[in-house]
Amino acid sequence: MSIIKKLIFILLLNIFSYQVIADEIKKMGTHKDWETYIINNETGKICFAQSKPVLQAPKTSSREARLFISFRPGENVTNEISITSGYNYNKKNSIKAISGKNKYTFDIVRENFAWITDKNFEKKMIRTMKKGSRIMVKAYNQQGSQTIDHYSLLGFTKAYKATKANCS
Repeated sequence: MSIIKKLIFILLLNIFSYQVIADEIKKMGTHKDWETYIINNETGKICFAQSKPVLQAPKTSSREARLFISFRPGENVTNEISITSGYNYNKKNSIKAISGKNKYTFDIVRENFAWITDKNFEKKMIRTMKKGSRIMVKAYNQQGSQTIDHYSLLGFTKAYKATKANCS
C-alpha cells in the first residue's frame, strides 16, 4: 500500500473513531457553572453533571479538576458524588469538601478519583450544594502538597434535577 493510501486510511479511521466517541457521550445542557451529559453504552445509560473549579490553588499548577454527580440506573447507582483534582491522590491525607460549616470527607480513593461511600453523607452534601453558592475541595498530591479547588454552585440545582430526570 502506498504511503498516501496509508495516510488516507489512518485519517478515515481517526474520523470514524471520533464519531463513535461523539455518539457515546452527549452533552444535554449547561446550567450556569454546571454541565449535564449522558453516556449510552453496553451496560446502559450513565447521566452526570460536572463543574470545573472557578479558582485553584496553587495558581502555578494547571490541573484538570472536576466535581461530579452521577446516576447509573443499570447499576442501581444514584446521587454518586465524585471528584478528581487532576492528579493521583496521596492516600495518607484525606480529601475534604467544605461549604460553610459543612465538611464532607471522600473516603474511597483510587488513583486520581475519590468518592463518598456513605449514602446519607452524599444526600446531605447534595442538600448543602443546593443551598450553597460555593464549595471548596482540599486534597493532597503524591508529594504531599495541598491543593484547593473552589467550585461555584450556581446552576447546581438545575443541573442535578436535569441529570436525575435524564436517568429516571
